[in-house]
Amino acid sequence: MGIKRRHWAWAAAPLALAVLGATGCDSTGASTPDARAKPTTAPPSTPVARVCAKPAAGPAKAPAGAVTVDPAVVGDLAAKTKSSPPNTTFWLRPGKHRLDPDRYAQVIPKEGNRYIGASGAVLDGRRTNQYAFGGTARDVTIRHLTVQRFVAPHDEGVVNHDSADGWVIEHATIQNNSGAGLMAGARQRVRASCLRGNGQYGMNAYKGTGRISGLVVEGNEITGNNTGDWERRRKGCGCTGGVKFWAVNGADVRGNWVHGNRGTGLWADTNNNDFRIENNVVEANDGAALIYETSYNAVIRNNTIRRNNWVEGRREADRGDTFPFATVYLSESGGEPRIRARTDKIEIYRNVLENNWSGITLWENADRFCNSPANTSSGDCTLLVRDTDRCAKPAIAEPPLYADCRWKTQRVDIHDNRFVLNKSVVKCTVKCDRMAVLANYGTYPDWSPYKGERVAEAITREQHNRWHDNVYRGPWKFVVQDPSQVLDSGQWQGPPYQQDAGSTFAERAGGRDGP
Repeated sequence: MGIKRRHWAWAAAPLALAVLGATGCDSTGASTPDARAKPTTAPPSTPVARVCAKPAAGPAKAPAGAVTVDPAVVGDLAAKTKSSPPNTTFWLRPGKHRLDPDRYAQVIPKEGNRYIGASGAVLDGRRTNQYAFGGTARDVTIRHLTVQRFVAPHDEGVVNHDSADGWVIEHATIQNNSGAGLMAGARQRVRASCLRGNGQYGMNAYKGTGRISGLVVEGNEITGNNTGDWERRRKGCGCTGGVKFWAVNGADVRGNWVHGNRGTGLWADTNNNDFRIENNVVEANDGAALIYETSYNAVIRNNTIRRNNWVEGRREADRGDTFPFATVYLSESGGEPRIRARTDKIEIYRNVLENNWSGITLWENADRFCNSPANTSSGDCTLLVRDTDRCAKPAIAEPPLYADCRWKTQRVDIHDNRFVLNKSVVKCTVKCDRMAVLANYGTYPDWSPYKGERVAEAITREQHNRWHDNVYRGPWKFVVQDPSQVLDSGQWQGPPYQQDAGSTFAERAGGRDGP
């Protein structure tokens, strides 16, 4: 799939369940008339998908017509799959099921097959088998089954290894595997499942040929992934996350509990479009809660986002990096009406962001565009230009290629959110208190038409990026155009920036940090 890199550091320039209510941060902690006069709409207490601790029980008896799989027979599941016709239901008895000891031994489903585990049914790779379920059969279902201890290589996955379409994964536990616990195909549904402790990703939504569309990720617990710490092993690889999305056209990511992952919680990277990320609880991830990178058209709403980016944000601050590392990070991503979606902008609203390392950063790298050596998306171009080679001198300097050869952070509408920061909770003194809209100054390649301040000016003043009607509690600061320009709320609201009209500010943080 090629190496993809996060490109946000300044130096890189030359998102039937057991639920428990989560804190909705309704207390303002302020008594000013202005705060009472302009209440900001915030989500109610968001339910948490606690499915890892108490997974739903599978059927105690085989469904009518199902083929029974015996855990005492090594390779029984793969063999019975091979000898049965499409659209067969398999019921896995309680116990530890094993594949043949060959590293490439795996189950190759046929179209419409259904794999249903009894309570206590486990498919165990024994740190020997690379893949659990592969092949290209469509419309396969996996329910009530634990899949664990497979050793998929880096960038590969254990369940739906070949990204086949139409799979349904429900009430499953996919844990303690290398690589990605789960790959994704078009029209895939991942519901009420536990994606836990996998070496690289909980799920890698990547398809080698064609794009993924109609993806639903709903009501899952996604926790403790990237145990292999791949960003450290391959510095700047951009190859980790609770879930990573690549070139997904249409996704609904809702009602998930994404927590405690090493690195980013939810990361959409390179030509994703038409996302709805809503009603999730995203908390205590080492890195950002959400990165939306070189992508288009999204709605991010009604999420509870708290205690994220304490590890990565603090690390960069301790190194002296002045970049505004944020918990919601939009990098070269924006609304584009010419690309069909359910929205034509990126709208971020009715979210609660509480005690994270900083808030929302909107960023563009002026040197990152189609055909530039600074484009770390492995030769990809924007969705507006199919032929990367068109983005070259002299045509790139004129319309339409001047605009279409670069991903732009534009038409971002941030409103009716609640931003709470208590530095004593985050345990920080500086650099954890920022909102930002900025770019670097373009420097290369020598034929770039984006040199100098033009991209920084555009993202800050010309591309319709707007904050308004938000509530701020705590000592927030605002970075504009480049990291050296740090404003207080009055300067942020005043000319020439005129951001956060209708918003309220109180220096003392309100609300309480949730459990």
